[in-house]
Amino acid sequence: MHNLNNSDKRIVYGALMTLAELGRKLRDTRKARHLSQGELAASLGMSRATISAIENGTVGEIGVRKLMALGTALGLELLLDTRRDHPTLQELREERRASNSSA
Repeated sequence: MHNLNNSDKRIVYGALMTLAELGRKLRDTRKARHLSQGELAASLGMSRATISAIENGTVGEIGVRKLMALGTALGLELLLDTRRDHPTLQELREERRASNSSA
């Protein structure tokens, strides 16, 4: 089984994300679904501490199966796609929003 760890700073989820960004997405989605870390952990056979570490981006490594189980439980999907040399329209829009909000 392949693992994603801190040396693999990016994984693909729609666009490239760091483990910290992935954790924030999982946390925000979990909260939007009104689930506690303990409830989510129990439904997946994981510990609450593991969920916390993943959400905080402090997990040493996260297996792909664990990541897929989390995504499925939260209604998210893991997307692997060919890396593009040019930014997508969505990436350009996000870049523009970021530069406009910092100006």
